[in-house]
Amino acid sequence: MADSNEVTINLVVLGKTQTGKSAAGNSLLGSSDFESRLSPSSVTSCCSLGRSGRILGLIRRNGCEKALCVRVLDTPSYPHTALSKEQVRDTVRAALDHHFGEEGLHLALLVLRADLPLCPDESNDTFQLIQELLGPTWKDFTAVLLTHADKAEEAGYSEEQYLHSASSTLLSLLSSVQHKYIFLDNRNSIMKEERNIALTKLLHFIRKNNYQVLLKHSKE
Repeated sequence: MADSNEVTINLVVLGKTQTGKSAAGNSLLGSSDFESRLSPSSVTSCCSLGRSGRILGLIRRNGCEKALCVRVLDTPSYPHTALSKEQVRDTVRAALDHHFGEEGLHLALLVLRADLPLCPDESNDTFQLIQELLGPTWKDFTAVLLTHADKAEEAGYSEEQYLHSASSTLLSLLSSVQHKYIFLDNRNSIMKEERNIALTKLLHFIRKNNYQVLLKHSKE
């Protein structure tokens, strides 16, 4: 249990193979906890939890500065090259219960690649997984992480230009999750300032939810 001078946010990253889930988790943690590499098959086959150190200067509550701790659950891709959909779902569900059952989950981060178009029906499997894991209010507790944003930038797109040119499928998704999205690059060493910007946006989403959580065990 975190002390009174520390605020912990619990996150899970979900997405398809090679979207950059593990790299995104590492960027948010400021670490290299999760294996991340180019591969013709799914790299992550089990869930693992990473925890950041104490991050100062990002959060104040009741007039006092608090240290922020970020916990990220990395998950196998869905669909997976070696595991069935049922195996992935059951593995993630058990890990969520084990790691976040006491404190609850603040946000699920749906990881998509900014350098690839999102086509109709392409990510329905992942949407279905999130709904099965989080229940009918999943859209209130889901944000979109658009990885490989550095490649979109290299192609000459600002965030505004990118969204103006995005597919109707992506725009509809962003609208359904109340425009909770973050652009994240996948360079090997994300700048501390960029990491802090991403974490500040996540904290904003969590505040808008009044720090509500999902999946927390009810006390008898």
